[in-house]
Amino acid sequence: MLNLLRKDFIALKSSLWIVVFYLVVFSVAFMPKELSMHFVGIYTAFASVSLATMIDSKNHNHHFLITLPISRKHIVQAKYIIAIICTFFGIFSSYGIHSLVKLAVPELNMQDYSIVDLLIPTGIVLVIVSIYLPLFYTLSKKGTHIINVVFLIILIVLAHPAAYVMNKISEQGSTSDTLLFFIPIGILLLFIASYYLTVHLFTRKDL
Repeated sequence: MLNLLRKDFIALKSSLWIVVFYLVVFSVAFMPKELSMHFVGIYTAFASVSLATMIDSKNHNHHFLITLPISRKHIVQAKYIIAIICTFFGIFSSYGIHSLVKLAVPELNMQDYSIVDLLIPTGIVLVIVSIYLPLFYTLSKKGTHIINVVFLIILIVLAHPAAYVMNKISEQGSTSDTLLFFIPIGILLLFIASYYLTVHLFTRKDL
């Protein structure tokens, strides 16, 4: 398991400049708009996850890994852990950049951020990953390119509806507290179910 994680870290380290490029581009595109911290974090996190899967697909890593004494369950498990790490990296990098800009350029009157502003984009990315990874492990190399493009389009199209929903959640007061209790549980259950589904699909897949 540790070697699988190390493999992904080495691959992502060599492509770290791409992730930083995504972070800078998204920050310039969205800042200082309302909810820009959310969107920069979401796009950067998913771009990092997508990059990790594309490296596997491009280098045919799975074809090599299944010849080793490694269970497919551990291969999938490592990718889900990497997805969680990429999610936290994207969200906290966005939070760090927005906090620095807020201090350096107070004239922009950027909003203050709370723990909810970190939880909301984290939950959204985990939901996206829960849908994305089963598709990645089911489809072929060509299919992976297609779903990456499709998910990118979906993220762009749903930007404004998502902003509306996030604003509504933040405006609901006590009702929001109730939602913040149940929504993370639902997201966690979805993520766990996605993992077991992916293990099942990848185990049955003929490579």
